Amino acid sequence: MNQTDDQRNTEGSRAAVALKYDGERAPTVTATGTYELADEIIRIAREHNVPLYENPELAAILARLSLNDEIPETLYRVIAEILAFAFHIQGRTPDDAGQDKPSPSADQ
Repeated sequence: MNQTDDQRNTEGSRAAVALKYDGERAPTVTATGTYELADEIIRIAREHNVPLYENPELAAILARLSLNDEIPETLYRVIAEILAFAFHIQGRTPDDAGQDKPSPSADQ
């Protein structure tokens, strides 16, 4: 499972965060970037038909995590709702996580 979060702060910067969800552990941060790198993360997600979800506040929180960090327990519910929606629009279920199908994603 990949998730991309895109944010614009008051200075107009853009940030993206990709999450991986394997269906067994909490989602982990697999990529994060600002400006051109954020645009590239989003481009790759779109290229692979990964659904994007936009939420600047959530993106700001996720961008503070390090690569390979699991999301904090306080975000489980909101991330679970986003993942459930991403799976739903792809005709999948969370039980499909980790299989060879395209991974749902969200753009913040």
